[in-house]
Amino acid sequence: MPGMVLFGRRWSLASDDLVFPGSFELFLRVLSWIASLTLYLVHRRKLDCPGGVLLSTYLIVLLVLLAVIICTVLAMVCVSMRGTICNPGPRKSMAKLLYVRLALFLPEMVWASLGAIWVAKGIQCDKTVLIGIMTTVIVRTQTWCPVILQQALPYSTSNRTISTTAWSLRRSSPTFQGSLSCRSRETEYDAVEEDQHNCHFASILKTTGLQYRDFIHISFHDKVYELPFIVVLDHRKEAVVVAVRGTMSVQDVLTDLSAESENLELDIELQDCVAHKGIAQAARYVYHRLVNDGILSQAFSVAPEYRLVLVGHSLGAGAAALLAIMLRRTYPQVRAYAFSPPRGLLSKSLYEYSKDFIVSLILGMDVIPRLSVTNMEDLKRRILRVIANCNKPKYKILLHGCWYGLFGGSPDNSPTELDESNQRALTQPLLGEQSLLTRCSPGYSPSDSPLDSPTKYPTLYPPGRIIHLEEESGSGRFGCCSAARYRARWAHEAEFGKILIGPKMLTDHLPNILNQALDKVVADRTACVSCPGQGGSHAAVA
Repeated sequence: MPGMVLFGRRWSLASDDLVFPGSFELFLRVLSWIASLTLYLVHRRKLDCPGGVLLSTYLIVLLVLLAVIICTVLAMVCVSMRGTICNPGPRKSMAKLLYVRLALFLPEMVWASLGAIWVAKGIQCDKTVLIGIMTTVIVRTQTWCPVILQQALPYSTSNRTISTTAWSLRRSSPTFQGSLSCRSRETEYDAVEEDQHNCHFASILKTTGLQYRDFIHISFHDKVYELPFIVVLDHRKEAVVVAVRGTMSVQDVLTDLSAESENLELDIELQDCVAHKGIAQAARYVYHRLVNDGILSQAFSVAPEYRLVLVGHSLGAGAAALLAIMLRRTYPQVRAYAFSPPRGLLSKSLYEYSKDFIVSLILGMDVIPRLSVTNMEDLKRRILRVIANCNKPKYKILLHGCWYGLFGGSPDNSPTELDESNQRALTQPLLGEQSLLTRCSPGYSPSDSPLDSPTKYPTLYPPGRIIHLEEESGSGRFGCCSAARYRARWAHEAEFGKILIGPKMLTDHLPNILNQALDKVVADRTACVSCPGQGGSHAAVA
């Protein structure tokens, strides 16, 4: 895993990273060698034409050159398979093999250029032989000799040029421009904000089944720290629902990545009111829009007896939870349902305070409710322990991981903790070469070990009480099987104190998968039907 040193500098490529690229090149080279050998053996008696000696010489030298390249690449693949991630000693000859492989590019390029020139001269030979050799030359010269190839085939047209021209014509055509608009006219509904083609509002109407009159305000305004949201009336539940959108744009990702802690100014008697900076600013933006712009006042003027409910998914769940805390003093009956909220959201005091009016729903191995700065540091420490104690080469680990992710099975029972000797080994500079492992950096001390250094970030918690939806039966590798059954139970935040690695850690976060799980929980009448049922209803509105 240490970066290789080539041409006097260290590269980010490790000596055990060449197994799969080398195997792919080896496969292509062997196919090319077999094709060239077959062409030569089948048609060598037809090369007695004018210029046939040149073509025969070209094929023979090409076969020899390909054989040398194949042997070199095969040696690189075999050497790259040796050793382990933290033991690059058996791969110390990889640098020399790379120098040899790079040196072979020069004769390969020269010979491909000469072949292109000979083909361009129009040699008079058997048509089948000429087509076969031209194909070989074209395939080998499309990278090295684009100028010579263009001279050899002056009347050929680039597929890239054709595609670019067609794309330009398609963009300029009236039919293509008209297809961008969901409706032929702009919406006349003044509660919709920044929806130029009315596409988003039309999809919300179709998904929720609500009427125009049920919407108080819809904002599609999307910037860093500024999230889209909607305010609707749920007449069946008698609630004013504020739904905040989750991560869907680059701006939302930047909001997620602002993971530093920020103090909240709240009118409550609590100490240490700290929250995720990016989500706190996004919640503050929605708060100012709802309160200062009079959106909530307008909603409750229409339905004064309704209660306030806040919902959201992922980033929107965190913003909805913080928004509920901000609005609690003005609206004491406020409730918030956070679907798959991030873990690193609230300080301990705010987490305890939010249990009275916020419910979080988490599905299976979802990574986001386990994601925080402190948990990421913990994951890094655990990965370093596994790497230091691993006795398998990297390519086997990758193959096993791909197989496990696609087809399942049980992971290896590899040790995940270090014994005392390996623990001391990690006090050396991480992923260094042999020289670095035997000679510490002057500015490095054992106290700088990545395993022992305490975190400098405060611990943050998910919002409110937590309902965990656990899968009771298998549903396939990607949660697509309808036979899956789920069990809902109350969970403690400590159960989400570590990031779990598994094939469903990402798919369990998708809102459609969560919605399907909620529907199955409600249909099966399992534990806590009422909370997921309300959450599922509001999830559909969001």
